Amino acid sequence: MLHGPSTEDARQRLVLALGRVADGERDALRTVYDLTSAKLFGVTLRILNDEAEAEDVLQDVFVTVWNRASGFDPARASPITWLCTLARNRAIDRLRALRHHRAGTDLEAADEVADEAPDALSQLEADGEARRLAGCLDGLEPRAAQAIRAAFFGGRTYEDLAQGAGVPLGTMKSVIRRGLIRLKGCLEE
Repeated sequence: MLHGPSTEDARQRLVLALGRVADGERDALRTVYDLTSAKLFGVTLRILNDEAEAEDVLQDVFVTVWNRASGFDPARASPITWLCTLARNRAIDRLRALRHHRAGTDLEAADEVADEAPDALSQLEADGEARRLAGCLDGLEPRAAQAIRAAFFGGRTYEDLAQGAGVPLGTMKSVIRRGLIRLKGCLEE
């Protein structure tokens, strides 16, 4: 994560632009798009692994931003966190729909997609827990910490992580499960 005046300036520009979008200003939506579309496209593409689908989801995200900008609260989350959460959730929904369509059942597809409650990272930030979470993640075995970050904050599926690491899916699930148990214990201290 970048820190410094330029990052804070960009954050403030996004907060102001989202406020203007909530007031119905179309040029403000263009500002939000210009500042964030590349990152949000990366989030959707990483999850969907299909450019056309990622572009469709990105369009849906910006329609949602236009319709729900008034729901953004800078006191609860950074604007990029809010936008990335929207993009991630939309991409996962699309992935589930695609797998359901291809496989004929959404139960099988749901098992393969990493799940996260909406706005979990936003809630952590709002509660001042982000630094604590980062510290606990840093205390985990590096392989587990990396897998948890990639699955829960990067939108990667367990299957994708297992393939990338060259290990069986069950092994990756075990690594993540043990890491989550240790993470929970650290956060409860």
